[in-house]
Amino acid sequence: MVRLFVPRFRGSAAVLAWLLLALTAGAAAALEVPNGLTVPSGFTIAAVARVPRARELSALPNGDLLVGTRGRDVYVVPDAEGASPGSPSVFATPPDDLAAGVAFSQRRSEIYIATERGIYAAPYEAGRRVAAQLRKIADVRTGPISPNTDGDAHSTTSVAVSDATETLYVAVGSSCNACVETDPTRASIFSMQLPSGPLVKRATRIRNAIALAIEPGNGALWAGDAGQDDLPYGHPYEFLDDVSAHAGVADYGWPQCEENHKAYVTGADCSSAVAPLIVLPAYSTFIGAVFYPVQPRGHFAFPQEFRGTLFAAVHGSWHRSPQGGFAAAPQVVSIAMRDGRPAVPVDWQNPNAQWRTFVGGFQAPHAFNRVGRPTGLAVGPDGSLFIADDDAGVIYRVRPKL
Repeated sequence: MVRLFVPRFRGSAAVLAWLLLALTAGAAAALEVPNGLTVPSGFTIAAVARVPRARELSALPNGDLLVGTRGRDVYVVPDAEGASPGSPSVFATPPDDLAAGVAFSQRRSEIYIATERGIYAAPYEAGRRVAAQLRKIADVRTGPISPNTDGDAHSTTSVAVSDATETLYVAVGSSCNACVETDPTRASIFSMQLPSGPLVKRATRIRNAIALAIEPGNGALWAGDAGQDDLPYGHPYEFLDDVSAHAGVADYGWPQCEENHKAYVTGADCSSAVAPLIVLPAYSTFIGAVFYPVQPRGHFAFPQEFRGTLFAAVHGSWHRSPQGGFAAAPQVVSIAMRDGRPAVPVDWQNPNAQWRTFVGGFQAPHAFNRVGRPTGLAVGPDGSLFIADDDAGVIYRVRPKL
């Protein structure tokens, strides 16, 4: 691994992000990569923009980058693939909070934004950096929080578009850590045939599927779930799975069933619950995922070994480990794929078998200090991998050395 030694951020990450955005207007020249971040040999990493509370990402054909946030605004980073990316500016402000989810349809030339309670669409026009119009196309969280909630209500909504089928996918988190939902739109994933729907449930009892990724070619939907707390330490494993592979409504079993049909509630029947294809250790917390193109055309195309790879942004945990420090470190991981399935089959005895660290160094081993927490991922038209960080409020760009 290559280590990059430059000054690190200090103090409150959120406050620092806002102050620096005002002082530098997001100029790439003023940005630095935190001390100790690592990328594989042959790659470089650069900080290209500051966007406070950055979450999901979507790359546009002209090289611009859309950034959803844990606020009301969606930003655009002009020419994010270029030598000197432009200053971030507000692209759209939906009439709802938590505009975290963003997606783009090449086929329909349309942008989609997901907030806490709605899905919005806007036309894409190359070079236009303020949404021409924003129209609501669906409602989510239409019912009440579960009466048995433990207070752990998840409020962001994720979206992804399959151009192969002209389908918009929408993931809505649960209203609790472990409960029975009364709102049928929560703890679920939906599909919507574009342009107008309606929403059709594709997955149920999935606690918080924040990370959505479309597999190139066949348009299959993969989802990464953040598992429940308060189970025996180290469980449940967190997972990514091919939702499209399951007919009807895929039942992931939460909160009664987790992992490989394993019951965590006495008397629960887990025989029909989905056993996922990819697992990572408990508390990883997937926020973003993206497939790298099999046949990239850009100047910064990744080497052959990474083509078709599934990348996932691991946000890391708040849980303490027995050794001290946080139980799961923030990082971006790579999962080798072959013919639409992980190259290494799931091993229910070893949640570290299928993945490797691609961008690391966000957290020192067995420590409580971090320099960031990755969230959204996107692949730009020139082949760069973009990474959002909602803790430091930074957008990173990873590409091969040329």
